[in-house]
Amino acid sequence: MQPTPRPYTLLLICISLALFSGCASESSIKPAESLDERTGMTMGSLEKPLELVQSGQFAITPEPHVSFAYLGPVEWDNMGAITYGLWVHLAPAGDWRFDDIKAPGAVVLALDDGAMPLKLTQPPGPARGPYRPVASWGQTAYFELDLDTLKRMAASRKIELGFKAAGNDVRFDAAPDARETLMRYVHARGY
Repeated sequence: MQPTPRPYTLLLICISLALFSGCASESSIKPAESLDERTGMTMGSLEKPLELVQSGQFAITPEPHVSFAYLGPVEWDNMGAITYGLWVHLAPAGDWRFDDIKAPGAVVLALDDGAMPLKLTQPPGPARGPYRPVASWGQTAYFELDLDTLKRMAASRKIELGFKAAGNDVRFDAAPDARETLMRYVHARGY
């Protein structure tokens, strides 16, 4: 005959299970990681890119004429040689006509500590990118990103992208939770 577990033993088992499940849910925050079998390169990215809304347009239900921008960091690991990039997608609505985002100085990233024009780059070879364009008529490009700028993005309360449309500056703001998402990404990448 087996002894009946005491109530405090059951309590300890329940607490242990709760602690283990808490640790397991923390690991689900990790970014998406994929392997390009053709090149042997791994890519670390967010599960989905951050959505930025045209400045002054935050609303519960977006209007159909509101344009959106998306950004997502990418870490490419080619056998220990790590490089970074910033994937940007611009999805204009209606009759908005934006200038070519691949033109020099066409896209500006603004953070708490100032603005910087982004420099175009080419991904280092994976056949498939880490993010999918949201709008087939939109513009997509990769820009240079270094670890210091990525950390500054994660620490910044303001994350903003600026584009040109017929010579005018159009700004897009990230939602307040973008900072937390980028902090988790940087932490999960081990920085």
